Amino acid sequence: MQHKRAFALPSLRAWLAAGQWLVTLLLCAFLIVPVVMSILAGLTVNYFQGVASGLTLRWLGEVWTQYHASVFLSLEIALATLVITLLTGVPAGYVLARSESRASRIIEEFLVLPIALPGLASALALLVVYGGFTMFRTSVAFIVVGHVVFTLPFMVRAVAAVCASSGLRTLEEGAASLGASFFQRFITIVLPNVRPGIVAGALAVVTLSIGEFNLTWMLHTPETKTLPVGLADTYASLRIEIGSAYTILFFIMTMPLLVAMQWLGVDATGQRNTRQKKTRVIDTTSSAENQS
Repeated sequence: MQHKRAFALPSLRAWLAAGQWLVTLLLCAFLIVPVVMSILAGLTVNYFQGVASGLTLRWLGEVWTQYHASVFLSLEIALATLVITLLTGVPAGYVLARSESRASRIIEEFLVLPIALPGLASALALLVVYGGFTMFRTSVAFIVVGHVVFTLPFMVRAVAAVCASSGLRTLEEGAASLGASFFQRFITIVLPNVRPGIVAGALAVVTLSIGEFNLTWMLHTPETKTLPVGLADTYASLRIEIGSAYTILFFIMTMPLLVAMQWLGVDATGQRNTRQKKTRVIDTTSSAENQS
């Protein structure tokens, strides 16, 4: 007699895993499908007829013709914001990480306030204080100041997280015992070892600056219209194909930055590439010894 093989039911763990995958896929579809539909709307001849009406690059051409100045302006503002946050945020993050006083903790909390407050509130504060200076109010520099206020905490926190590591403090003390000056230690020890935090902060600053809308909408003028403000205008006043094509342009600009953040795998704690980091630590220590 042949015994029938018993049919084994999936275990509870397998059902839970399947349920997690199902929820994850549904959430991904919920987020991705609207983006895909918007992109298709910007590439179809007629949105209401769908793909059946044919595909075209006409709407992208019209968006570029009308709003290419906003694209370049957004890039200029993002680069200017990045330069200022690098020059101020890297030293500030280093000092806050090294200081153990209560004042430094209070300053750090104040730096985070622009993130906690709505962008409109920060923009209103800038308008109340500096709105009376007409030349400054109508210039691109006014928007850059707003973006620096909003993005500086991301640079400071990213750099401070790396500078707070005990290994970096030990390297600095070792270099100081060998006669290296503060400037030598900062250039040869600190900057190479906090590079992961600087890269993470820089990518965050550029991405946030390009995509910032609330604060920029309050601060902009007709001559200083950035990419997100132009996107809102296209959806409000033009046909949906133009607005969707503008979304494609916005997507093309921001997606490489997001991919770069994932590809580099750099987080705010600087814990990527441990082996390479150890090698870099040895090299920087040797460099400090040679210079001393």
